[in-house]
Amino acid sequence: MARAAVLGRLSWRVAELAAVRDETPTARTLVLAVPGWPGHQPGQHVDVRLTAADGYSAQRSYSIASAGGQQGAVPSLELTVQRLADGEVSPYLTQTLAVGDPLELRGPIGGWFVWDTAAGQPVLLVAGGSGIVPLMAMIRARAVAGGRVPFRLIYSVRDPGTALYAAELAERERAGDGLTVSYVYTRAAPAGSGLPTGRISGSVIAAAGFPAGQAPAVFVCGPTGFVEATADLLVDAGHDPHAIKTERFGPSGGQS
Repeated sequence: MARAAVLGRLSWRVAELAAVRDETPTARTLVLAVPGWPGHQPGQHVDVRLTAADGYSAQRSYSIASAGGQQGAVPSLELTVQRLADGEVSPYLTQTLAVGDPLELRGPIGGWFVWDTAAGQPVLLVAGGSGIVPLMAMIRARAVAGGRVPFRLIYSVRDPGTALYAAELAERERAGDGLTVSYVYTRAAPAGSGLPTGRISGSVIAAAGFPAGQAPAVFVCGPTGFVEATADLLVDAGHDPHAIKTERFGPSGGQS
């Protein structure tokens, strides 16, 4: 997921593309080896900078998809990039960047839209499209930490083919460690499922989320309109507005 860059007192470092993994026909996960990477919290992001031979540069920000723990001699992190047909950066990252190529990045950035693995309250995650990326980092961090805190994910996608991490989410849900996943399909449901299509509604929040009385931590990420509508539904359902953390992207969010 791309969004407007947040500048900070951070220096640029050079990472190397170690591996790639296609998530959908238009989304790819980049596995980056990052010497000296300090680690990150689930929910943070990095700035990525591309510089052409003539000196022109373009910069975008992408959510980190991997859990915060580091393993191996050279730390690594994962970014999942959704390719935009009219994008300036995402086509290069998803179609041209090859294993062994360098990539400039800066981070980790962000300290508000993060989940603390030591927190004890249940967690409700609501994602729209590629807004799943930072929430997936939280799900993975919970697994790495051996957490049993109940997690519920409501994931809105156009159709089954556009869902990121579908196989991994299904496997994690089958593990029976307290993670549940509920999909909302806005255009087309799985063939033969008989599921309705449409947007997230109050009834979906009530059926797939936590009751407000359980005081869950809530993280919502996706396009601006989706996030605003979902936050309103959550407040209408009685959730504390101060417990709802949101992250949004859109035309004003520097998508690449």
